[in-house]
Amino acid sequence: MKRVLLVSVATALALCCGGGAVAAAVAWSRAGLDTAGQVDFRNPLKVPPLAQSRIDGQGRRVFDLRAQQGRTDLGPGQPTRTWGFNGDHLGPTLRAKRGEQVLVNVANGLPEPTSVHWHGMHLPARMDGGPHQEVRPGATWSPTWTVDQPAATLWYHPHPHGQTARHVQRGLAGMFILDDENSAKLPHEYGIDDIPVIVQDHEFDGGGQIKDSGDTGDTVLVNGTVAPYLDVRTERVRLRLLNASAARTYSFGLSDGRSFTLVGTDGGLLPAPHDMGRIRLSPGERAEIVVAMKPDKRVTLRSFPASLDNPVSDRFAGGRDTLDVLQLRTESDLARSAEVPATLAPIERLDPADAVTTREFTLSGRQINGRKMDMGRIDAVVTKDTTEIWEITKEDGTPHSFHVHDVQFQVLSVGGEPPPAELSGWKDTVLLAPDQTVRVIARFADYADPDVPYMYHCHVLKHEDAGMMGQFVVVEPGQKPGRPDTHGHHKSHG
Repeated sequence: MKRVLLVSVATALALCCGGGAVAAAVAWSRAGLDTAGQVDFRNPLKVPPLAQSRIDGQGRRVFDLRAQQGRTDLGPGQPTRTWGFNGDHLGPTLRAKRGEQVLVNVANGLPEPTSVHWHGMHLPARMDGGPHQEVRPGATWSPTWTVDQPAATLWYHPHPHGQTARHVQRGLAGMFILDDENSAKLPHEYGIDDIPVIVQDHEFDGGGQIKDSGDTGDTVLVNGTVAPYLDVRTERVRLRLLNASAARTYSFGLSDGRSFTLVGTDGGLLPAPHDMGRIRLSPGERAEIVVAMKPDKRVTLRSFPASLDNPVSDRFAGGRDTLDVLQLRTESDLARSAEVPATLAPIERLDPADAVTTREFTLSGRQINGRKMDMGRIDAVVTKDTTEIWEITKEDGTPHSFHVHDVQFQVLSVGGEPPPAELSGWKDTVLLAPDQTVRVIARFADYADPDVPYMYHCHVLKHEDAGMMGQFVVVEPGQKPGRPDTHGHHKSHG
């Protein structure tokens, strides 16, 4: 690895003028980590197992997850204390089809409360797994719902109030894949040509333990594997990219400059594929890409510098870093793969004329609209089966990615301009640029509960933990909002 320190003219001037402290801060803000060509890719990529399931007497597909402590080799030279679901680190991949009713038994084997939020899932608020549904040590929570949304790459992770970054960084995360008839048009043999790519970065202390700072780290892991390689045996491989890092934004591309085909984003497949050279993913975002391979080749999935439009945020969110992430290897013989179809999945466009209201959200510091999170306060009341436009603006120099629970939204504009291809499909998380409003539209259908809120928040996890989060309830027409149970988050809901 090599660190490249970029010193600006401003830094030099500050030094000349005696502004040593200011100069040091500026220099640090402009430091970049560069591991291109430096990673030895010595470890085969771990592919999380598919979670076992069973069909119960009510026809529900039942999964069992247990949060537990463990020890894992994450690369610092000695075992690291980690947390995981059904194992030492991370969790199995849950997979279900559209139309299935699922039930997940979440047992907490940790010495403190945790929770499991189904990120990107459309479901009742009581099943969402937010901070109001924490599970006590030794207890089990058993949410159940019907999968009623298109095929997509979703994920699950804890959401305890004020502790989310620590729980996720220790390893509590996994993928939740939804299937339908459109998804089967693409590579879909799990672990063969359909690969989960859960990307996280860590910083370790001198004892080989994960620092709980919630900041960017200098060690990148994929599916918990350091320096990973993947043996690809097919002409095309579908990579399900998930930015599960606490703070880092990545700009993924391939080291030899070849393009890849973007086929899906947070909430599902796009109407048509898009050939691209780079895709930027902030914390919580996902993308499905298809990479065409040739025999006897090696190419690296790399994160290139992802400018975040501010020198300080560039440094502390990794905007200046170049990171080798995963090596793709092929042998002389590759199994045939069908070409990516010209059409993927229909998307019904939401009409802004149908919106019953437009809400404004301003993110600054660790607050949304000038207020920090309050578990007992409802910040917005939405009427069921209505469409709303949300206008989200970032007013500080810190990176923020905005995530909304329950719904998938469509991006109407970014800074007044039409959204690019990677924001043209269903989304639940979006990166915000400074002083640039992102307008999104969503329909809040199917579920109403005046007493149990959904969340909206920054998905830079330490920002969320520090209070950059709000709550909304969905109510029936004419119904008044209730009062959230601020003590319920310490109980089991099984």
